[in-house]
Amino acid sequence: MKGWEIQSEDLAEVATASVRWAVTRSGRPTFVEDAGLFVATLRGFPGAFTSYAYHTLGHQGLLKLLDGEPDRRAVFKSVVAYCAPRRQPRCFTGEVHGAIALHPRGVHGFGFDPIFEPDDGGGKTFGELDDEEKNRYSHRALAVRRFAAWLLTPDAE
Repeated sequence: MKGWEIQSEDLAEVATASVRWAVTRSGRPTFVEDAGLFVATLRGFPGAFTSYAYHTLGHQGLLKLLDGEPDRRAVFKSVVAYCAPRRQPRCFTGEVHGAIALHPRGVHGFGFDPIFEPDDGGGKTFGELDDEEKNRYSHRALAVRRFAAWLLTPDAE
């Protein structure tokens, strides 16, 4: 979908537009996921534009924006959007609160994982957590678990 994706600051809006696009082309039930890092002192930047910010600024660029900032609170958010043909999309969200580290740590994960310390991560960054550990705290894991729980309900479409 390169070049097509809706431009919005709202992850649910991006995921909903993407899943509608995919289900109309496939004719089959489909789900998509979108995620972003929302930094409090940067008024939510990079948010829905996290991938672009990572590829243009990288870890060091984001850390430079926070140089000298005492408030390093951030939230990783994930939205899973599901849609079946002739149905309205449904969204399932997951959020992990934490802070931006002073420097990158760890080799696991991708994107901004090495600079994000989840509140419940024992002082480690996502980049320092192995897959099993990260999936205990991950915004994506939370959203997918909510989606899976809904799929297992008798009234799921």
